[in-house]
Amino acid sequence: MKIASTSCICPVLVCLCFVQRCYGTAHHNSIKVTRNQTKHTEGETEVHHRPKRGWVWNQFFVLEEHMGPDPQYVGKLHSNSDKGDGSVKYILTGEGAGTIFIIDDTTGDIHSTKSLDREQKTHYVLHAQAIDRRTNKPLEPESEFIIKVQDINDNAPKFTDGPYIVTVPEMSDMGTSVLQVTATDADDPTYGNSARVVYSILQGQPYFSVDPKTGVIRTALHNMDREAREHYSVVIQAKDMAGQVGGLSGSTTVNITLTDVNDNPPRFPQKHYQLYVPESAQVGSAVGKIKANDADTGSNADMTYSITNGDGIGIFSISTDKDTREGILSLKKPLNYEKKKSYTLNIEGANTHLDFRFSHLGPFKDATMLKIIVGDVDEPPLFSMPSYVMEVYENAKIGTIVGTVLAQDPDIANSLVRYFINHSAEEDRFFNIDANTGTIKTSKVLDREETPWYNITVTASEKDNPSLLSHVSVGIRVLDVNDNPPELAREYDIVVCENSKPGQVIHTITATDKDDFANGPRFNFFLDQRLPMNPNFTLKDNEDNTASILTRRRRFSRTMQDVYYLPIMISDGGIPSLSSSSTLTIRVCACERDGRVRTCHAEAFLSSAGLSTGALIAILLCVVILLAIVVLFITLRRSKKEPLIISEEDVRENVVTYDDEGGGEEDTEAFDISALRNPSAAEEFKYRRDIRPEVKLTPRHQSLSTVESIDVQEFIKQRLAEADLDPSVPPYDSLQTYAYEGQRSEAGSISSLDSATTQSDQDYHYLGDWGPEFKKLAELYGEMESERTT
Repeated sequence: MKIASTSCICPVLVCLCFVQRCYGTAHHNSIKVTRNQTKHTEGETEVHHRPKRGWVWNQFFVLEEHMGPDPQYVGKLHSNSDKGDGSVKYILTGEGAGTIFIIDDTTGDIHSTKSLDREQKTHYVLHAQAIDRRTNKPLEPESEFIIKVQDINDNAPKFTDGPYIVTVPEMSDMGTSVLQVTATDADDPTYGNSARVVYSILQGQPYFSVDPKTGVIRTALHNMDREAREHYSVVIQAKDMAGQVGGLSGSTTVNITLTDVNDNPPRFPQKHYQLYVPESAQVGSAVGKIKANDADTGSNADMTYSITNGDGIGIFSISTDKDTREGILSLKKPLNYEKKKSYTLNIEGANTHLDFRFSHLGPFKDATMLKIIVGDVDEPPLFSMPSYVMEVYENAKIGTIVGTVLAQDPDIANSLVRYFINHSAEEDRFFNIDANTGTIKTSKVLDREETPWYNITVTASEKDNPSLLSHVSVGIRVLDVNDNPPELAREYDIVVCENSKPGQVIHTITATDKDDFANGPRFNFFLDQRLPMNPNFTLKDNEDNTASILTRRRRFSRTMQDVYYLPIMISDGGIPSLSSSSTLTIRVCACERDGRVRTCHAEAFLSSAGLSTGALIAILLCVVILLAIVVLFITLRRSKKEPLIISEEDVRENVVTYDDEGGGEEDTEAFDISALRNPSAAEEFKYRRDIRPEVKLTPRHQSLSTVESIDVQEFIKQRLAEADLDPSVPPYDSLQTYAYEGQRSEAGSISSLDSATTQSDQDYHYLGDWGPEFKKLAELYGEMESERTT
């Protein structure tokens, strides 16, 4: 079998393709031998022969983008076994078989029915087979071959990353690389020039150029100035077929921006400036602005301003506003038109970021002269001091001089000044001022303990121009006079324990004084010498502005006296010294061993149990009500006696109760006491107690013989048998009760009535640790005589 291809790679091969189709032969390096002609005859030895070529094929080629009306002829399959009589059938399988590629099963001709795109799929792998049409047996083994899609120039170059945005510094050298652009072509780069791209510049000359092979864009001029032109739009073209006529092309735009460098020094628009500043300008305020222009941008235009010379160098200062790049002129000292009417300043502006490559373009700084004219202003009076501090003693007489303020008119006219105090604030009403001299005097009596400091505002105005006002703050300190005696710091609750010892400190007291420190502490504590000596308590001065209360005897008793009073005296350290008397109240209380107060009142025993007066009243009221109910119940029982036996006509269920507590011999009809006795002592015959029996029981109804020992269960069984066999039982249920407690216990009595009455050795001291609820019990059983109260 031989395969012939009709795909002509180029016009030079047209003749070879024609010869190949006519003779049905193809010369390829790949030959597959599929049939072995060696036969093995029975009884003969194996003989080897040269094999014949059964299948011979090559790679088929088909042009992409075929647009003809008829299917495109691809090639032909042929087997040596094909005699041309149609007995051989050709079968084609694999990629695209039956859809893209069809075969004539008789002639073996292969055609392409669809237009193919090499950029989507470059080749197809198929399998060919020749079989006998009559027997369907294979004449040739299945063989594999490839159909390659031949490329044509149907794809233009594309810039996948465009358009581009790029920057390059201004004043760059010619040939400085800006950017490399790359175009891609989807055609086959291994076949022809379909994918061979050449770059050219369509727009952007003569400022930029592009390398035809690499696509590198470079600057084409020297010293491109950003200040002259900043933005450039460059159009780059990529053309395939090595740029030949008929090639496809694509283009992209490269936006190039020149970045700034510091190649321009700052320049003041004028060499001389003049500024008017009134003398009333406040120190620290901005009085003017000045600016130098710089053609650069960003940090290259940053500059600083400085005052290099002039007679106003100590009066004015200049700073730089980083946002506006302006020089802000500020006032360092106050201006006075009467002393100096003008100033001159030499101001310089210089770049802060220098580029030494452009130092030849000149110094990157500039200077100008500024003349400042001071304007005359009618100024308000000026006080001699920015603020005043004065002192005056409390309790001073009304009209006492506190101090004097002084203000003058700073203008040449030197007008008279008048003073006054604005009495809008309450504290300003304690003082007044002489309108002509500025002398401040008291208008009320001052009390340092009430207000130790006054802040008033004095206003000065010109007599000729009252609208011009000046204000000054005056602080007046009120000096202390010893006019307040010392007092106890607070109301003291002093407690002394019943079991206290002589010389024991029971409390420490302190004192306070409204006066200043010089007239207050140190304090002296002592007893009133005019009174007789106190036999119970004494006072000790600790010499640290405190005093201790001490006992003078052993033990106190609440029953005899529960409150004591101790008069004391306190003096301060002022000149002259002041003193005061106070009386301390001391209560007697019962305390623990560690000194903790347990109780100070007799009714504390009830309160310790948690019962208040209201609770006690409620309990007593409940007891009275219960007693009234009991009396009423007993009265009703005596007045009305219910029958013990229910009428025979009453067929309701009933519970017969026996609640009489005794009635002598008459009680035998109402209650059978034998039920409470031991079964061994019970009577021989038992009767029901809920009815009056009329028939005497027969001997067979007698109870079982009693024994000395019988348990409760057996006792209940006997009574149950008697009730079941009793012929006089009523026609309704009845409740039988047997109050039997059982036989005597071998363990004996557990009652405490027979316990020994001898003194117990039990230690009851632990009761003192159980809390206040058990204190009374601890006193009764413990040996705590010193803590007991009567």
